[in-house]
Parts: sequence; structure tokens; C-alpha cells
Amino acid sequence: MAAIHGHWQEGRVVLDQPAAWAEGSRLIVCDLDEATSRANGDEIVGMTEEEQGDDPESIAKWIAEMDAIPPLEMSPEDEAAMWEWRRKMKAYNIEAVRQQFQKGEP
Repeated sequence: MAAIHGHWQEGRVVLDQPAAWAEGSRLIVCDLDEATSRANGDEIVGMTEEEQGDDPESIAKWIAEMDAIPPLEMSPEDEAAMWEWRRKMKAYNIEAVRQQFQKGEP
């Protein structure tokens, strides 16, 4: 489904061109300026629920796409810093949960 641009006028969305969507179609409407940080050009990056199949072919496609992502390359110093940060965060989270239990917080 292609995105259609429009604007807000007197409390309504006014599309720049007619939409060939079925009656009752679910839509996402957001301010384009705010969406720019999450967008690629003028299109929001992502997929619709219809594109998120859970059949074996879709799952195989997801796995292939994930496998195609090249591994992150880090220097030994960067990797050591990353593991140290993860260790500190784990200790911090464990302590925060321990304190919550002591206070009786959920």
C-alpha cells in the first residue's frame, strides 16, 4: 500500500489525491515532520500487519534477511568496554530489583 500525502485542515485529514483503500481500512496518521526521524524520505520504514506473516515461508525470509546483516566489527578495546558496560548495567538492574523487593514494590 503506497503512502498518500495530505494535510490537516479544520480538524480533518485532507488527502492530496484520492485513496483506493477499502472501506474500514485501518490507517496510521502522523505528523510528517515528527515522523522524519523514523522515516526513509517521506515513507515510514516498517511493514504492515499483512506483511508480517507467520507462515514457514515468511519466517524463512526473516531468517535469511537477518543472516544477511554483516557482523559488527569492533576493536578489542571497544569490545572490552561493551562487556564492561553490560556487566555494570546487569549489576545495576539486579540491585534495583532487589531494592524494589525489599520495599515491597511490584
